Amino acid sequence: MTQTKSNSLAPRIASGVGVVILAAVFFALGMWQLDRAAALKASLVSATTIDKKVVALESIATANTSLNPSAINRSVKVSGHYVANYRAPGQVDGYGEMDDWEVALLQVGDTEGILVVRGLWSERLLNPDIQQSMELNIVGLLHAHQDGDRADNSLGVISRLDSAVIVGSSDLELFDGYILASSENHKGNELIRARVSAEKLTSRIPGFYWQHLSYVVIWWLMAAVVLYLPFYRRKVGT
Repeated sequence: MTQTKSNSLAPRIASGVGVVILAAVFFALGMWQLDRAAALKASLVSATTIDKKVVALESIATANTSLNPSAINRSVKVSGHYVANYRAPGQVDGYGEMDDWEVALLQVGDTEGILVVRGLWSERLLNPDIQQSMELNIVGLLHAHQDGDRADNSLGVISRLDSAVIVGSSDLELFDGYILASSENHKGNELIRARVSAEKLTSRIPGFYWQHLSYVVIWWLMAAVVLYLPFYRRKVGT
């Protein structure tokens, strides 16, 4: 009798443990989705906030290292000289206008470099007196690198604003991201040309804030259903 009772309890215990584990998994998924929603909200604030205080590039970024989210969209200053020039096709500015941009590789010190968006490619000849030996002071916004290609890489052309696409053609230790220049000067003399504004930044976390919250509700609802189902089956069976 005792043996029979023990045998009948074993499946119930195993079933109960399985229900608890499954409910715990659904609850954990809900917590993970909730964290994603919070991260998305924080990244949206970061993407639309511009800190107008100008800081040295080297104080918030390090070569050969991914940009810290807190460094993105910061106003930075850096000095160096241009060692290469590229055309970046199909770029869209803050007004939705598509055009080709002029992008230069600025050598910082002896071993480091960063991409700098100077302006429109069509206006690249406005400063014919710039030489590679000239020390330039750059001020602009630091942006995260682009993910999607806008063109094919070829001689003098980069597919996107990303130092990763020029790693093979430069010996410099490159900073992640790029600077959208608002001013360039040499010994106090401003280089006059039209500047471009970047397209509106968006979060790198997929989805929308309320979408993530809706998934939280779904996961937790599934956890509740899993916990309630055994009681419902027992109720129906009686």
